[in-house]
Amino acid sequence: MARRGGAHQGPDGLVVVDKPVRWTSHDVVAKSRGLLGTRKVGHAGTLDPDATGVLLLGVGKATKLLRFLSPLGKQYVGEVRLGVDTSTLDSSGEVTAVHDMAEVTVDQVRAVAAGFVGDIEQIPPMVSAVKIDGKRLHELAREGKEVERAPRPVTIHALEVGEVGPQVAALERIGGAEPTAFAEAAAGGSGLSFQVDVTCSSGTYIRTLAQDIGAALGGGAHLVRLRRVSVGPYTLDDAVPLEQVAPERALPMADAVRHLPRIDVDDALAADVAVGKVLERAALGLAPDDAAEHWSVFGPGGDLLAVYEPFRGSTTKPSLVIPA
Repeated sequence: MARRGGAHQGPDGLVVVDKPVRWTSHDVVAKSRGLLGTRKVGHAGTLDPDATGVLLLGVGKATKLLRFLSPLGKQYVGEVRLGVDTSTLDSSGEVTAVHDMAEVTVDQVRAVAAGFVGDIEQIPPMVSAVKIDGKRLHELAREGKEVERAPRPVTIHALEVGEVGPQVAALERIGGAEPTAFAEAAAGGSGLSFQVDVTCSSGTYIRTLAQDIGAALGGGAHLVRLRRVSVGPYTLDDAVPLEQVAPERALPMADAVRHLPRIDVDDALAADVAVGKVLERAALGLAPDDAAEHWSVFGPGGDLLAVYEPFRGSTTKPSLVIPA
């Protein structure tokens, strides 16, 4: 159980939630505040409302560690439907175009998908949390506006394609059936459904990837469903359903930095770390050529004291000192 401490009520640590369908990440945070008995809850990386799976929550002092979790890579499993474009790039939106893609095979999809592996650029969807001129794109979309979005670099580390089934078999979504109007419109198109298993950098939109694959095949596509199976080293095995979130389900602070190289220090050095001193790499037992961007520093009692980063020459400095 995560230790309690500080002025707030509730645990300090990490909660890995298996986000349910039709909940926004903000909704999960709001609900978890009540379940955990503290307002000090934040999340690392938005997950679309219609997607399910791993959502990382920082609680108490661990909210300060979220910036080290947000850039972690992600893995998703999803289902893509060829032949239908939508306004949101997934099955929650309005049908905007229907294409006859009946002749496209899974092998053709695999061949095209291979071209998206590596460093690519994506245009963020209008229905997203990206901010332009201080306003989120989904807010502009609700106002009926569409603005120009600059492409953003992302990396697809791996992309596997497998067949799910043709036509409306793909329209069964997690959490319920498709709206009738959508199902009727989608049935007018022709195209198979296929499964994607994607390992990618933070900031990658699987909805955009689905649309881009469809366009590259000469038609269109949308994402039918999506499940995030991991964020960095945190997987569904770590996750608890939202209704089971409770203080005793919070992982210790150490778990919030399990992806960072660990340094253990003695009492004397712990006192220096606690006041945020700049330290020589050698003092922390680091090699001169250690290329890590951050290190987690723990005291003799096993408490997380700080996260350090490279500084001038052979020195290091704190990115964050955890308050006592």
